[in-house]
Amino acid sequence: MPDIELGGSAGGSTRLRGYLARPDGGGPWPGVVAIHELFGLNDLVRRQADRLAAAGYLTLAPDLFSDGRTPRCIVNTFRALAAGQGKALVDIDSARQFVLDRPDCTGKVGIIGFCMGGGFALVAANRGFDAAAPNYGMPPKDLEKALTGACPIVASYGGKDVALRGTAKKLEGALTGLGIPHDVKEYPTAGHSFLNDEFFGPGLTHAVQRIAHLGPDPVAAPDAWKRIEAFFGEHLGG
Repeated sequence: MPDIELGGSAGGSTRLRGYLARPDGGGPWPGVVAIHELFGLNDLVRRQADRLAAAGYLTLAPDLFSDGRTPRCIVNTFRALAAGQGKALVDIDSARQFVLDRPDCTGKVGIIGFCMGGGFALVAANRGFDAAAPNYGMPPKDLEKALTGACPIVASYGGKDVALRGTAKKLEGALTGLGIPHDVKEYPTAGHSFLNDEFFGPGLTHAVQRIAHLGPDPVAAPDAWKRIEAFFGEHLGG
């Protein structure tokens, strides 16, 4: 499907755009808001949305860089992630409401995110979603405070992801302490972005990405997707 325009909202993007993937059939279906990596709304994210739609979820991937992907926009997006408030969070709220308002949605909506989007899936887990799936997302500094009142969470991290080493254990402890239903797993063979179905950029860079433990992991990815779909099935239906 082509990208769609969701409109603007106070404090959010002037003209928020996104990609909507609908399951086959007439619905209604539970919804999912899919948050992209640093590279923005690209074909990789669209394929991830299509995958969720094939599993029975009305999936909207909003473009958090709808107003532009300038260095300033990117910096402000990460500031919103760190603060747990700001333009990007308003856009995520708007995306959730857009899905909820559709007649082909059951009224249950989850959130999934990858890399930067995984961080947003964590900080937005207490903003009205029914389930969250952060994948290799940077955790908030104060996990307990940020996750108070959060929905059930299924999270996946790579054991070779040096920047996020120990995050899975910390998240597990915080969610257990808060009594939030969860499924957190660290995959020893995986690095960062292991749910991607291809490497970024030209072929000459792929070897470098492998050395840096970036990109697809054919062992970890199928298991992580299986866990995500089972968890969403339990908490969203579908």
